[in-house]
Amino acid sequence: MKSIAIIGAGCSGLAAIKCCIDEGLEPVCFEREDDIGGLWNYSEIQNVGKGGVYKTCIINTSKEMMSFSDFPPPQEFPMFMPHVYVLKYFRLYAESFGLLKYINFKTSVEKIVPASDYDSSGKWRVTFKSENREEQTALFDGVLVCTGHHTYPHQPKFEGLETFTGKYLHSHSYKANTEFTGKTVLVVGIGNSAVDISVDLSHVTAQTYISTRRGAWIISRMGFWGLPADAIANCRFLFKLPISALQWCVEKMANFRFDHEAYGLQPMHRSLQAHPTINDELPYRIMTGAVKIRPNIHCIKNDKVYFTDGTFLNTDAIIFATGYDYKLSFVPEYVTRVENNRTELYKYMFPPHLKHPTFAVIGLVQAIGSVMPISEMQCRWFTKVIKGECHLPSSQIMMDDIQAKRDAMDKMYVKSQRHTLQCFWVHYMDELADQIGVKPDLWKLFFEDPGLAIRCLFGPCVPAQYRLMGPGKWNGARAAIKGSVQRCLSPTRTNILPKNARGNENNKSSISSIPHNLLTYVVILFLITLFYKCIK
Repeated sequence: MKSIAIIGAGCSGLAAIKCCIDEGLEPVCFEREDDIGGLWNYSEIQNVGKGGVYKTCIINTSKEMMSFSDFPPPQEFPMFMPHVYVLKYFRLYAESFGLLKYINFKTSVEKIVPASDYDSSGKWRVTFKSENREEQTALFDGVLVCTGHHTYPHQPKFEGLETFTGKYLHSHSYKANTEFTGKTVLVVGIGNSAVDISVDLSHVTAQTYISTRRGAWIISRMGFWGLPADAIANCRFLFKLPISALQWCVEKMANFRFDHEAYGLQPMHRSLQAHPTINDELPYRIMTGAVKIRPNIHCIKNDKVYFTDGTFLNTDAIIFATGYDYKLSFVPEYVTRVENNRTELYKYMFPPHLKHPTFAVIGLVQAIGSVMPISEMQCRWFTKVIKGECHLPSSQIMMDDIQAKRDAMDKMYVKSQRHTLQCFWVHYMDELADQIGVKPDLWKLFFEDPGLAIRCLFGPCVPAQYRLMGPGKWNGARAAIKGSVQRCLSPTRTNILPKNARGNENNKSSISSIPHNLLTYVVILFLITLFYKCIK
């Protein structure tokens, strides 16, 4: 039985253990903390090299879209889960499939290098250190690095920062708003963490400011009919449309919710040319004056921050929500190199120059969608490759693919250290699924189960779609797909009021009929656009 070293027991590491077990491989997981969950395991203490969340953090992807493909979240869990529920879900997953016994807790990996006989065996030498023990070394047939990329804070350089008399920190270290009560705080950045933290701060500070270079399109978690926006957006049919059409739809809906230009947030770029910023409260906090938007920082002098438009403000604290640098500190550069947050990884996983495809990085890709199903799909592919059931192309073909993806990213996205590993969720999942043979065949499905085929095309592209056929087929996939919308809405139905017969009929139609929903969506979007043009 081949042994696989798995580094990290967060969402990617847990998926890796499960996939190895499914394929008859022996997983050995190393986790430097004393518990599972990775960054979703909240801790008051934040160490560099470990991801983390703040006390009020809520995941931006709905529970059905973030689930592992053969393990739907409990019906009673919230539609969008606070970090406590995300960790509960991981615990249920680990306990249900017996994953915990494969994890070595409080064990840090110090170094990973090819074994002395790598050329013939493809094996790796892993050096690790457990608490109160000497360093140890072991050989493994394969390695999966599952440490994520929210671990090493990116700190931009601003003129005069060293003279700042207040407190400054990176969002990586932010946990709660209590220490900022009554103060003036500037948050630098306009990504998800920046906006979440700004909203959180605005409830207790004297004033909260956001400094942004480019602005952003602010997307709500909630879509039409109270359904999750990501479940509506990550639809196979929509991704058959031109990207320009999708961008037009996103921008019209975002501006219908609130005028981004009037609120100081209108970016120069199109909506899908940058990673979306998801937040429900920001426009209301701006409306009430609790949050104010400022341009990019020019320089800092003592307690004053000067902006590029010539204005300045006195602030007590600065929080830099400026992203992360990608690092694999325990892997030599000749194995995989990271430069300016760019990596040379085939399909964002495999170093193309290695003689044997026995090393892969999991969950490093930055998708517009949930990483959990992606990590699982990556692990499913890796286990097939290491067993010899799937094969990688030549090194040159892999390099060409890497370069093609870079060129496409450079053309599509705003130039930024953040947009170096971007992909669209449906496209990337299908790309990996093709490698394994688990991409749903909708034509075949249409003749077997027309209703299910229509749901797969027009409804949410839930991860269970990749368990309908091929290796790893799951008998519960059809029921999981058909019940996904109902499971999402189930925890909101805590008070069922009586309705007339027609009201019940309309409610059933809007929730259950996926094609009807999509048609209604298009009609409403058209009417909204006409209305918006009139009032502008």
